[in-house]
Amino acid sequence: MKRDPILQINDLKISFQSGKRFLPAVDGISFELREGEILGIVGESGSGKSVTSLATMGLIPSPPGRIDNGEIIFGGRDLTTISEKEYRAIRGNQISMIFQEPMTSLNPLFTIGNQLIEAIRLHTKLSKAEAKARSMELLKLVGIPRAEGILAEYPHQLSGGMRQRVMIAMAMACNPRVLIADEPTTALDVTIQAQILALMKDLNQKTNTSIILITHDLGVVAEICERVIVMYAGQVVEQGDVRTILKNPQHPYTQGLLKSVPDLREKKERLYSIPGTVPTPGSVTQGCRFAARCSEAFTTCLEQSPDLYTMEKDGHEVRCFLHTVKEGRNGHVGVTS
Repeated sequence: MKRDPILQINDLKISFQSGKRFLPAVDGISFELREGEILGIVGESGSGKSVTSLATMGLIPSPPGRIDNGEIIFGGRDLTTISEKEYRAIRGNQISMIFQEPMTSLNPLFTIGNQLIEAIRLHTKLSKAEAKARSMELLKLVGIPRAEGILAEYPHQLSGGMRQRVMIAMAMACNPRVLIADEPTTALDVTIQAQILALMKDLNQKTNTSIILITHDLGVVAEICERVIVMYAGQVVEQGDVRTILKNPQHPYTQGLLKSVPDLREKKERLYSIPGTVPTPGSVTQGCRFAARCSEAFTTCLEQSPDLYTMEKDGHEVRCFLHTVKEGRNGHVGVTS
């Protein structure tokens, strides 16, 4: 049964000023987050993942950033058109975000209790005592022992994993309908990463919160996501069901990302890496943005920009000319849909 979308991003374009020019950071991306699902957004640094999440939260700094086009539809309203006052009622209350580095997100001058209680009272009518009780309940929910003692401690007294749990508790304080997690496990060791991912999956199942998980780790996506969006240079290059894309990736970039993942069953001298680097925003003005790094590229790729094509076989979408032509460079036979 297909679930209704809770959040829709339509043709979103975001740019940042550099000198006298505005450079595109996100260029016409569209996707939807469905009720109660975990959606993964994958890509290298500079692909536009975090900028998309900040735009959803209404946190694009202006200047130098601006939203040039598109809609962010939540609760039947386009969030790009509402006032900052209206956004404050939604941000943290109905849409929450877990930031990448908890040490910079928590205020080092205030105790964990102060910060949690303030977040709760900002969006609810609870008294201070009720907010404290709710804080302890949240800390226990995210697996923190001796909750009352933690409330009296400062961020620097906690480990990285504990700080990240506090950030998740803070994000879940008002039972948001949408939770955006921006690289929530990047700075953590492997065992703590597994605990945080299990915790997020558990929260999703218990509270039916829809989650957008932003990461560069396809292993994380395979672990807990239902659908995945692959971004490159500000565009969506592939999107669809996780199993379909991981088993049968159609875009050369997605294929390269999967080849870069170490395989414990094989012993290799060197790990595979995609040649080249992500282009700087605005530097590719013609052709496919991945063409310079792509082993499958042919003349059309350098001259025209591909659209997102829907695969007939499984319905997932891919931005690549190999799915519209039969013969490519040097007689290369492309995949057709």
